[in-house]
Amino acid sequence: MENKSALRFTFSIIAIILGVVLFKQFDFETLKFEKPGLAIIYIVVFLFSIFVLIKNYKKKTDK
Repeated sequence: MENKSALRFTFSIIAIILGVVLFKQFDFETLKFEKPGLAIIYIVVFLFSIFVLIKNYKKKTDK
């Protein structure tokens, strides 16, 4: 049980950090990222961490 809790905490921290970084890198005037290549990597990892969090949450509520 502790392993799932640690995993959930880790992915939560990753999602928060990447969300903030993506928000800071996005230019709302031109609607573009400052570094598009790096932003793609950030988005992929951000979406993966959100996917893992949702998947674990659904497993927890099904029990």
